[in-house]
Amino acid sequence: MKKEIRNRILDAIRAEEGNLTSNFSLARKLDINPSQLSQILNGKTEKVLSDAKWIMIARRLDVPIRKEDPWNVAKTPVFEYINQALSFCQENSLSGMLCDRADIGKTYSAKYYARHHKHVAYIDCSRSKSRQLLIRRIAHEFGLPQVGKYQTVYDDLIFFLNNALDRPLIILDEAGDLDSRAFLEIKALWNATEHAVGWYMMGADGLKAKIERNLTLQTVGYTEIFSRYGSRFQKIVPPGKEEAEEFIRHQVAAIALANGAPSSEIQKIYAKTKGSLRRIYIEVKKLKNEKSAISHAIN
Repeated sequence: MKKEIRNRILDAIRAEEGNLTSNFSLARKLDINPSQLSQILNGKTEKVLSDAKWIMIARRLDVPIRKEDPWNVAKTPVFEYINQALSFCQENSLSGMLCDRADIGKTYSAKYYARHHKHVAYIDCSRSKSRQLLIRRIAHEFGLPQVGKYQTVYDDLIFFLNNALDRPLIILDEAGDLDSRAFLEIKALWNATEHAVGWYMMGADGLKAKIERNLTLQTVGYTEIFSRYGSRFQKIVPPGKEEAEEFIRHQVAAIALANGAPSSEIQKIYAKTKGSLRRIYIEVKKLKNEKSAISHAIN
């Protein structure tokens, strides 16, 4: 593995260092021993970890292995709304629930917040659908042991959240993918950490439909969960078709402009992406490549 890649991962490790209570917890989260972590933080990146371990750490810290063009943060309405909501929940140990359309920047905004604030666990529930996987993943994000008896992991997590951290926050993204037992466990964990932990649940319209359906069916636990998460579904995108389209157009323009796209190309980018924020990177990169090719041809 090239030194440049290791250094990029090292930067992410150093950024994560301040988010946990100790370097011992960080080492456990990265699945390396404290001695290895100490060497890495002191700048020794060669012959300390295998390439496979570096790649594993890159995955856990969301560091791209391939070199990508720098991507600037655009403070879109979604970005601002989610950051303010997460900050409010964390500072006051409260809970909220956001159910809105897909591909508007919810995940990007939540991950950004988690990377830049202490004691925040971002959980992708689509990868931790079951009760066991969910609780073990939350424990792991806070640098706690995730192996061993489930009840021990669970009890240690509750004690840690209540006693060791100053206003922790747990973000549950793609929460609509959780199975029913995981939902019930969220209620139990919320009860056990009331007034000590902030919670924020996010998902697309499917999460709202799932909760509403189970509320209608009076499924055990769903009324309590809905109550604990504010008894309302937060939404950012305006409900009207024209208003929603204008909102998404504004988001696309803000992101494209923040990343070097000329204002004259914004309408074309919107048409090509059809409002998909995930495609903006591709279209902006195409524009940059075209501009570079033209410049090269002229010179």
